[in-house]
Amino acid sequence: MLKLTYSFWGLFVSKTLANPAPLGLMGFGMTTILLNIHNAGYFPIDAMILAMGIFYGGLGQVIVGIMCFMRGDTFGTTAFTSYGLFWLTLVGLILMPNAGVAASPTHFMGWYLTLWGIFTAFMFVGSLRYPRAKQFVFASLTILFFLLAARDFTGSALIGTIAGFEGIICGASAIYFAMAQVLNNEYGYTILPIGELKAKA
Repeated sequence: MLKLTYSFWGLFVSKTLANPAPLGLMGFGMTTILLNIHNAGYFPIDAMILAMGIFYGGLGQVIVGIMCFMRGDTFGTTAFTSYGLFWLTLVGLILMPNAGVAASPTHFMGWYLTLWGIFTAFMFVGSLRYPRAKQFVFASLTILFFLLAARDFTGSALIGTIAGFEGIICGASAIYFAMAQVLNNEYGYTILPIGELKAKA
């Protein structure tokens, strides 16, 4: 029975599986832009941001992480699953105090964001093996987390506004990288350049 199951699994995870990364990048990119339009001061957090955080940015990226696992992609599994769970925990941090389940983490959000910044900095190092577009996503996300942490540590509205605009750029870069992968794959040639690294001689 175990041998049969393994054979079926090996057949299922064949090389014909689609690349799930564009889906995860879109979930991340769109949700990040919307949240950071809020951070830039244009509108308050509402049901739209929370719904995107739960479903597209949250559950969507977790599903993509599982897909990456099936393809043997350790980097993609770690990144998409982690950031999907980031969105879910962020929504939880907003909703749980309102529901009376736990106290608001206002004074500790800086540490929460700092830890995510450290994690993302390590992922940026890993991204250096990939195209420049991917590197930019992780570099800008690292900066975003540390800016948001600085905002919460200092209480500076200016830093929060700067973080908001930087986050919009980060989210837009993820959308660009996602659509570049989709369009370049569909047409069989480069429509949107992603800065492929040159192979070493």
